[in-house]
Amino acid sequence: MPVTHIDLHDHRSFAGGQPHEAFDWLRTNDPVHRHAEPADEGPGFWALTRYDDVKEVGRDAERFSSSPTIMMADSANDASDGEHIMMLMADPPVHTRMRRLLSREFTPKSAQLLAPRVAELATQIVDAVVAKGTGEFDLVTELAGEMPSFVIAEILGIPLEDGRSLYHLTEALHSSREAIGIEAQQAAFAQMFAYSQQVFADRIANPTDDLSSVLASAELHGRPTDELDFFLWFLLLVDAGGDTTRNLVGAGMHALFEHPDQLALLRSDPERLMPSAIEELLRFVSPVIHMRRTATVDTQIRGVDIAEGDKVIMFYGAANRDPEVFDRPHELDITRSPNPHVAFGGGGPHFCLGAHLARIEIAALLHEVINRLPDLAPSGEPSWMASNFIYGPTSLPVTFSTI
Repeated sequence: MPVTHIDLHDHRSFAGGQPHEAFDWLRTNDPVHRHAEPADEGPGFWALTRYDDVKEVGRDAERFSSSPTIMMADSANDASDGEHIMMLMADPPVHTRMRRLLSREFTPKSAQLLAPRVAELATQIVDAVVAKGTGEFDLVTELAGEMPSFVIAEILGIPLEDGRSLYHLTEALHSSREAIGIEAQQAAFAQMFAYSQQVFADRIANPTDDLSSVLASAELHGRPTDELDFFLWFLLLVDAGGDTTRNLVGAGMHALFEHPDQLALLRSDPERLMPSAIEELLRFVSPVIHMRRTATVDTQIRGVDIAEGDKVIMFYGAANRDPEVFDRPHELDITRSPNPHVAFGGGGPHFCLGAHLARIEIAALLHEVINRLPDLAPSGEPSWMASNFIYGPTSLPVTFSTI
């Protein structure tokens, strides 16, 4: 495949599937690839497609910083400034202190304590689908998107319905500006900010024991949290808190529909196979397409000179199909073991804080779907998120028997 055909910037390259032919070519021929980008978004970036390089850069916060942004474009929508910073854009030790404020809700122990409630929500979500009585629904909007919206709403102490509304705003935030327009993104950003202001004011006046109250009353950067600090926390939790679950369940079920042998195998013994199936779907789908780092010094990756200030992009979907790490990398095998995928970031200071909770949410939803909707099948073509950052469907029509 000629290198001139590779475009990892255009969101259309990720519609309906990640560009694995391009990733394969790059891993073999140009694993540290200099990639152009539009002039208003930056001078270009280095595209990493090999597993070892992605893990190395993700773990090395001294040479590769998360500041000014983890998004590909320099012009990415971000409210951070010199005094206010989102945790994803911070490096240790600031990142470490910020992460500690959230840790009580996202440790393995805390996630397990939430598991019974997550299971109740999964049942409630599928109950609502079954109660319609039509045998048809949208798997993304009526099922996959509901779970993370409800869970993060409970953690933040806001109404479940508000969690659903906020989830729809995140779709606009992740979509390409070329696809929806900058005005739509800015409007979604403003709506999210206005809602977080209301929550912040309420928790200052009426503190409870939810995470919103903890963050509103916290001290950050040597001073009390203000409303912009709170908004950056709120945006992170609503946004990142839903990405993996929503897109893994949506794109994962689509992958299983396209591999009926694997779907039949999972249906044959879901209790035994669900853990390995979830890990394989995380590898195969890779819901987070990329994360960016910025070189803090002149350095090298695989012998290629990287200048201080250069953008370095880690493509997780490419790393998760590296044949040096994964046998039969393009095959979906729900029994695959071991499975050291990097869908949650591959370790390091920015390893996904919500990984434990995401797995619990995904397992609860998939158990309900597999056990209660045994003949679930696609009934129309999916539509896909217009994004080069997050991969997943925005709609997936399905049908099941109501008898």
